[in-house]
Amino acid sequence: MNYLNQIQQKRIDDKLKVLNSFRPLPFSQVVKLQDQFRMEMTYNSNGIEGNSLTLKETFLVINEGLTIKGKPLKDHLEAKDHFEALKYLSELIEHDRKHTISEVLIRQLHNLVMLETDREWAGKYRNANVIISGSDHTPPDAVEVPELMRSLIRWININQKKLHPIVLSSIVHHKMVSIHPFFDGNGRTARLVMNIFLMQTGYPLVTVLKNDRKKYYVVLDKADKGDYIPLIRFIAQNVERSLNIYLQVVTPKSRNKEKFLILAEIAPSTPFSAKYLNLLIRQGKLEAFKKGRNWLTSQKSVDDYLANRQRIRQTKMN
Repeated sequence: MNYLNQIQQKRIDDKLKVLNSFRPLPFSQVVKLQDQFRMEMTYNSNGIEGNSLTLKETFLVINEGLTIKGKPLKDHLEAKDHFEALKYLSELIEHDRKHTISEVLIRQLHNLVMLETDREWAGKYRNANVIISGSDHTPPDAVEVPELMRSLIRWININQKKLHPIVLSSIVHHKMVSIHPFFDGNGRTARLVMNIFLMQTGYPLVTVLKNDRKKYYVVLDKADKGDYIPLIRFIAQNVERSLNIYLQVVTPKSRNKEKFLILAEIAPSTPFSAKYLNLLIRQGKLEAFKKGRNWLTSQKSVDDYLANRQRIRQTKMN
């Protein structure tokens, strides 16, 4: 089954090839990008789960050690824990890009994510049943968790070389949150595990944005019902966003960089309205990435879409 839109997949694969052509990247550039992405993911991943810190406050807590007045201690600890888990993950991949995924690694990541907020259960599978508020999905009984996690590792070993990294990482992410192996921290840990497969194959760290929380839950709910395509294409959009940000920074000045604009600004120079451009983006047909609540795309992206649409029409006519 073609889980990924083929146009979207080719676009992403081509961008990864371009990024790889610039490697090795300058050390100072890599450090700044990694710190930026870790901070952004810490803020967004915790925010999805209800953490109240803003991006700036997250930065101050982690880098300056400040305590934000009026914000819960738990939110401060979550920020510090998640950032440390990301540093551990990055160092792991840098040391051994082919590091084998295992239950031990998953539990290590969960231990780091929950170290200061729930030491009793950090890195340990739950021993009681749970419900997920706002979801139709009921996680399996606690007694089933160990075998389900072993089955997940077996599934990964069988499929890792068969599936595109984006497809693999998306499905593993869903399988983990579906099993819900821990009392708390399942989503944050699953998003870290998802990134293992992406980073091992050269992709930058990929973040699910807090602003996309509603859509994120919708595509996870569809995956619960057996429809993985919306989730995989949603993750693919976030992969492309990370690639675009990296390429904007690392592309040499001698090369022309694409100028990305919000849809309302670029629509007048295209045959489409901003609303229709948004639809094309959500379908994975038009290259774009999100900044805050706004989608950004480029004139080249629209031209590429139009050229591809014309080729498809000509092929059907012939």
